[in-house]
Amino acid sequence: MSSMQSNSSANVTFVRPAAFFINGFFNLPHAKYYYVFLSLVYFVTVLGNSFIMCIIYLASRLHTAKYIAVFHLAFSDLCGSSALIPKVIDTFLFEHQVVSYEACLANMFFVYHFMNTQSLTLLVLAYDRLVAICFPLRYHAIVTKQAMFLIIGVMWIFSLTYLSILVGFVNTLSFCRSVVINSYFCDQGLMYRLACNDNSINILMGKISFGLLMCTPLILIIISYFCIALALLNIAHGADRNKAMKTCTSHLILVAISYLPVLSNNIAAVTTTINPNTRIINNSLTQTIPPMLNPIIYTLKTEEVMQSIKELYKRSRMCVTVEINIKCSGRI
Repeated sequence: MSSMQSNSSANVTFVRPAAFFINGFFNLPHAKYYYVFLSLVYFVTVLGNSFIMCIIYLASRLHTAKYIAVFHLAFSDLCGSSALIPKVIDTFLFEHQVVSYEACLANMFFVYHFMNTQSLTLLVLAYDRLVAICFPLRYHAIVTKQAMFLIIGVMWIFSLTYLSILVGFVNTLSFCRSVVINSYFCDQGLMYRLACNDNSINILMGKISFGLLMCTPLILIIISYFCIALALLNIAHGADRNKAMKTCTSHLILVAISYLPVLSNNIAAVTTTINPNTRIINNSLTQTIPPMLNPIIYTLKTEEVMQSIKELYKRSRMCVTVEINIKCSGRI
């Protein structure tokens, strides 16, 4: 009888709100200009990543296992920005700050999912470079198109499963303290702090997420580049060493701009007290700037991509010239 009463009292105290209020900046003057800036970032992100995906699709020389991963990175960047920035613009520029409970959890899921696939794709590209430099004679036997599709498929299954569990635990929380989220999106790390029931599992999941989805890929990338450095030292000719190193430059830049700001933000959050407005700016730039820069870096720093762009440009000019000649001869 007493257990039935305790269960019924637990059901009474459990609160699942109809909606959350996304607070955004605290009394920041001209905050709307920042959201206009984010809309410009989104425009460049869509343009750049769409361009790199089109180049990879159209250029037959880029139909390799490595560029399947590059295509997937561009796709993840595009989807990740699309899950975040348009919603942020709608929330704050158009003052739709009340977000339904279900929409909030969905927003959290997709933002984290594509952040995760971006991180894991950088790890896949590090694996590609590791095999290419440490096992050059076996590269085409190990890194095949089928193997790359399988790796990406496993990555998606892992990410979707893990984040379903993460969001599922958020769904077990009772939000009877507040429904105001002091962030720019439905951030799991801030949402579980609003709960008035036991949120220990959510705290644990937050720590596991940072360790598993952010730190582990970075550590594996560092290990892979340590192995690459050892392999490069064994290359006798300096020209060959420089050529091998050049193939890693664009990837190393992507790793630096993707991981260093995130780690800096997390270290700063643990060691110092950050102003909420500063935290929002730091976190939002960390999530939105790398997807904008990635296609630019790959276009400018990768010789194969630049060569493919030139070939496609020449081919399109040739097609236009042939078409004009046919029209002219038809008129004559």
